[in-house]
Amino acid sequence: MGPFGFNTKAFFLNFSAYKMGISRDPRHKRRATGGRKPIHQKKRKYELGRQASMTKLGAKRIHLVRVRGGNQKHRALRLDTGNYSWGSEATSRKSRILAVCYNASNNELVRTNTLVKSCIVQIDATPFRQWYEKHYAVTIGQKKKAAGKDDAKAATSTETGKSRVVKRKLNLRQKNRVLDAKLDDQFATGRLYAAISSRPGQSGRADGYILEGKELEFYLKKMTKKRAGK
Repeated sequence: MGPFGFNTKAFFLNFSAYKMGISRDPRHKRRATGGRKPIHQKKRKYELGRQASMTKLGAKRIHLVRVRGGNQKHRALRLDTGNYSWGSEATSRKSRILAVCYNASNNELVRTNTLVKSCIVQIDATPFRQWYEKHYAVTIGQKKKAAGKDDAKAATSTETGKSRVVKRKLNLRQKNRVLDAKLDDQFATGRLYAAISSRPGQSGRADGYILEGKELEFYLKKMTKKRAGK
């Protein structure tokens, strides 16, 4: 017996056995019926888990983490840029991340601008707009009132100062050119909605793709519904 009136050695041995840690083992989980499982072995090194990186929006800061097999993970603590793909145009550009707009799992991650896989962010539209205008020789993202004038300007600009070969190439491109009206509206604001498809806490990158079509409609509905509920 110890000075506290109980077996202190046994107490601290048991306490150390049940130390809290992030573990991915199934033994501490209850059965489907609600019963507890008997724990017949200690925690194993290969079952460990680590704290979530909770990558925030800010100047790039990445830590290297030594993991199993001597490999390394790139734990992004702060990120502000990423490579984003424009699927329908088959092009990708490096762009600035401006804000986190929607997260299906937790609204707190939106408030704190936390970057995780599958969250919806707003990115700078400038790199994509510049590429599109150069590729198709048209002006996009203009206000609707000035749209007619800008189309006329674009038509004259394609005709002047370009060779016949270049003009023919641009005309062929413009035949199949389709730009979603919702995307055009976003280009007018200078911001595009995109989804992050990489895992910032594992790869140290916040890469993704621009939302288009049905997926864009779905997330726009979700975001307007969330704003209306406030």
